[in-house]
Amino acid sequence: MNNTLKYKGFFASVVFSDEDNILFGKIEGIDDLVMFEGSSVTELKNMFKEAVDDYIEICKQTNKPLLKSFKGSFNIRVKPEIHQKAAMLATIQGISLNQLVQKAIVKEIQLANE
Repeated sequence: MNNTLKYKGFFASVVFSDEDNILFGKIEGIDDLVMFEGSSVTELKNMFKEAVDDYIEICKQTNKPLLKSFKGSFNIRVKPEIHQKAAMLATIQGISLNQLVQKAIVKEIQLANE
């Protein structure tokens, strides 16, 4: 099950609140907190599109970048055995561990876009 929405290059995570009997979402990958809700899937999708359109307009008016900027570096935590196997594989392939991880991430992104 995929609990995300996509519109104009923006993504949102979606959650159902059993307590409130409502769907709500949050636009991901931006520097601001933009949330929306709906009592049906159709309403939620419409509210998401409205939230994105409003956010784009506000960013244009304030000359603010639309998406969060990323440095290109991050820490990951894996089991020591996986770390060891990945380091050995990188050595065998004649590349750095960073290059091996980058290749794996690119491969996953390509699979997700098929």
